[in-house]
Amino acid sequence: MELSNCSSFLLILSLFWVLQTSTIATKKPYIVYLGSHSHGLSPSPLDLQLVTKSHYDLLGSVLGSKEIAKEAIFYSYNRYINGFAAMLNEKQAADLARIPNVISVFENKERQLHTTRSWNFLGLETQEGVPSDSIWNVTRFGEDAIIANIDTGVWPESKSFSDEGYGPVPSRWLGSCQSGADPNFHCNRKLIGARFFNLANRPLNGSSNSPRDHQGHGTHTLSTAGGNFVSGANVFGYANGTAKGGSPRARVASYKVCWEAEGGGCFDVDILAAFEAAIGDGVDVVSASLGAIPSDFLDDGLCIGAFHAVQHGIVVVCSAGNLGPDPTSVSNVSPWMLTVGASTIDREFTNFIVLGNNKKLKGASLSSKALTEDKFYPLINAVDAKANNVPELAAEVCDEGTLDPTKLNGKIVVCVVGVIARVTKGYLAAQAGAVGMILVNDEESGNEIKADPHIIPASHVTYNDSITISQYMSSTRTPMAYISSVTAKLGVTPAPTMARFSGRGPSIIEESILKPDITAPGVNIIAAYPDGIPLANLPVDDRRVPFMVYSGTSMSCPHVSGIVGLLKTLNPKWSPAAIKSAIMTTAKTRDSSLHPIVDLDGVIATPLAYGAGHVHPNSAMDPGLVYDITMDDYLNFLCARGYNATQIKQFSNNTLVCNKLFKVTDLNYPSISVADLKTGPVTMNRKVKNVGSPGKYVARVTSPLEVSIVVEPSTLQFTAMDEEKSFRIVLQRSGKGNQEGYVFGTLEWSDGKHSVRSPIAINLGK
Repeated sequence: MELSNCSSFLLILSLFWVLQTSTIATKKPYIVYLGSHSHGLSPSPLDLQLVTKSHYDLLGSVLGSKEIAKEAIFYSYNRYINGFAAMLNEKQAADLARIPNVISVFENKERQLHTTRSWNFLGLETQEGVPSDSIWNVTRFGEDAIIANIDTGVWPESKSFSDEGYGPVPSRWLGSCQSGADPNFHCNRKLIGARFFNLANRPLNGSSNSPRDHQGHGTHTLSTAGGNFVSGANVFGYANGTAKGGSPRARVASYKVCWEAEGGGCFDVDILAAFEAAIGDGVDVVSASLGAIPSDFLDDGLCIGAFHAVQHGIVVVCSAGNLGPDPTSVSNVSPWMLTVGASTIDREFTNFIVLGNNKKLKGASLSSKALTEDKFYPLINAVDAKANNVPELAAEVCDEGTLDPTKLNGKIVVCVVGVIARVTKGYLAAQAGAVGMILVNDEESGNEIKADPHIIPASHVTYNDSITISQYMSSTRTPMAYISSVTAKLGVTPAPTMARFSGRGPSIIEESILKPDITAPGVNIIAAYPDGIPLANLPVDDRRVPFMVYSGTSMSCPHVSGIVGLLKTLNPKWSPAAIKSAIMTTAKTRDSSLHPIVDLDGVIATPLAYGAGHVHPNSAMDPGLVYDITMDDYLNFLCARGYNATQIKQFSNNTLVCNKLFKVTDLNYPSISVADLKTGPVTMNRKVKNVGSPGKYVARVTSPLEVSIVVEPSTLQFTAMDEEKSFRIVLQRSGKGNQEGYVFGTLEWSDGKHSVRSPIAINLGK
């Protein structure tokens, strides 16, 4: 018995040693973040060499020699961001993190593109959230702006990037056009720059190393933000019109960091390198339609890159993510980012399913094929068409190899969403002999349906309609159905509504910063697409189109990026925070019928879904007042969150002394969020800057029943441009009502002409 115990102990000890050795030996990419540089905005080659040498010295002090450090480091961020990326094991990373001047050490995070493409510009019609002629004309269509897109790259041959009618490239542009391994890649006076970063994906085939977009996402998002005018734009002939980006005359540049089409991913080490390049190139706006589950602000590569961009006067616009509608699903939550949710527009791509009992159901589709008109086809559930020995759960989603052609041939099949891509389901059904497909939502997917470019006549219907179909099929031995052709329907109401997938607040990192900031069109958006790649990664898809429909916060983000380009042209001296404030405080919370914006299920949406509301570009031209934020304000915010003086000094390279009276709720944010009002009162400090004519503004507060909100003073008199006035907001429990969780209100400053509106979100707890 004693020998057995001894053997067990030795076995456990051996396993522990193996695990420890494995942990020490296993190396992976880490980012070591050191803050800012002391060499100023225009570093010399010697400055850059000295910074890189300091990185080798720092890492060498942990690894044992500078030579080993040189082999380990594969990125030295030496111009505007101070840090490096290196291959390290956990112990080495931990040792580095203990060095006093190291702000953070974190693993290289992979990020996702925020499109709901299951295989997804501005709409071609006028609707809320899309700039109209007034702002376009005043800003000359944003011709002075340079918009950068950090994404999958670009398809330079797209007409959206034509430079017809453009003058010389602005002299302030310092970027370059890398062709890499693609001799046919080119830039012009519209697409003025392109770079690619893929050191995180070094095993990739060398022939893929270029800024060219082989996936479609980057071309779509960049043309949405700054695509030129293209007449006759359509998708399979649907929704014909003139395509144009938010700033159609802006110059654009592409920074490829995402390599999904080539078998890689989007990683922080490359994203940071792209930000550093964009800062040096001289861009005005960075549009980033990608993200991940949020990390602490200084353990997040995208967040760090955005901070340094804002530090150099660049507005950074990011997508809110597609993990909604669950609470705390919002991505990209730092206060220096402009975070964009997604909502619908007043256009949809629809077709109809007619059942054998003449019941007509509306679905969504972009099928490029149609059934023979006025002919009904046998209808079968995928489970009833399953092959032998196939589990029902696999068959119901029409997974590969689950369908029996002898049962399915010549019929319309009903498939449930999930597991595999929606367009792939149609392909597999067609391969098994189906003539059409009805894609039905399960209960979890609810009533959100997607228009996808199916290669088979198909229609996507809601969960409620799936029940109707199921009941009909159960009522007859010979169920029949017909799927109509697709049409583009305009004037859809209600619009906008919040997309189900759009990431919701509150933020899991800092609840006192309300996220998302804004919502914008992000459903069924038409924009440029590479006409040299297939629509779907399927063996039989030979379709090539210059425009395509996508959905996602990836699509709403560049809408706002384009609007930022317009405002940057109109107000070149405005700070990123001022531009953000103008967009947020002029947003609308009512739809085109002047009813409150709702979710897809018809429930009234809240600021946790849409932030300040739906973007309204024309109003943002003249906001009246703005909530401006300096870099010192952001640093005091970080101090209030617990960062120490050494970290702040490294982060900013200045001598800021943290204001000990500053609370996280005192950041001069255009929205107001209280993380916990179980007790009270809570006092917040704010200030507004006059960017319009002199006048008197009066505060109007809408309070929830459970909360008393007082603004002191309640009137502000402005006599000059850029004059700032301070006020405070006092919130406390009123003793009325019994609501738990979040409640909402508004603060509006009005001079009779302008309405400067801030949403108020208050967590009452349980």
